[in-house]
Amino acid sequence: MQGSNLYVGNLDYGITSSQLEEMFSKYGEVKEAKVIEGKGFGFVEMTDTDGAEKAQEALNGTDLEGRTIKVDEARPRRENSNRGGDRGGGGYRGGQRGGGGYSRY
Repeated sequence: MQGSNLYVGNLDYGITSSQLEEMFSKYGEVKEAKVIEGKGFGFVEMTDTDGAEKAQEALNGTDLEGRTIKVDEARPRRENSNRGGDRGGGGYRGGQRGGGGYSRY
């Protein structure tokens, strides 16, 4: 493992960030724990890679609130060139197709 950031998947939607922090703190100091609300996953950042490795080994595949959780090293966020920018034509707009104001129909 190269980093101390962990992805935690298959969480019950009722799990809170503080519950996640409490669970992972048994394996080392937790810098931050964050559940992504309504998505069923979250992230835990440990202060060192040793604690992250111990937590991953101990918690991956365990039961939490009736669900088998997945703990893995978090991947860095990818930059998306389309985010927030013009995505070109397409779609349906104003009774015409293509988004460009012209219609073949």
